[in-house]
Amino acid sequence: MPPTNPARRRALTDAAIALLASSGVHGLTHRAVEKEADLPSGTASNYFRNREALLVAAAERIIELHHADTDRAVDRSVEQPATLADLLTESLLTAATTLRDRYLAIFELQLEAVRRPVLATALAGLWDAAVQVTAGQHDKLGLVLPRESIHSLITLYEGTLFTLVTAAPESVDRNTVQALVRSILDGCGPQQ
Repeated sequence: MPPTNPARRRALTDAAIALLASSGVHGLTHRAVEKEADLPSGTASNYFRNREALLVAAAERIIELHHADTDRAVDRSVEQPATLADLLTESLLTAATTLRDRYLAIFELQLEAVRRPVLATALAGLWDAAVQVTAGQHDKLGLVLPRESIHSLITLYEGTLFTLVTAAPESVDRNTVQALVRSILDGCGPQQ
């Protein structure tokens, strides 16, 4: 049975995310994760039996962080109402700047999942969860995007996010993101 120290496990998965962003999936090893987390040799293998388990744990941690960030954003928006365009702009701008490494890591994992069925299974629920969470958030915030447009919104958002995260960081600014958000919303069809 793997150790159950949640703080140490988070330190390892957070280190794995940082390595995925900086070195790609091929730079992710147990030893590299231990060094990044400043933990003793052998710690990572005590928590994650093999590399695939480490990849899955990193994916699960990213999903956990993403949902927590999304919940906080919705709570802020309930307190200070915002338009869908404003919410998308803030989300994309934050993801492409402050959280850039996290999204570079998830893109690495998504590509690796094409070759690793276990990782693909771990990421499979991400789409369904994204649809459910987005629909629930829209309901909570009273947004007017028709329910059938949510799939389009998520697809266009993810493509835009990939473009922004993989662009030169200095090229990402609010005006650029706002223009892309207008295109996303146009692509989702008329707003009610």
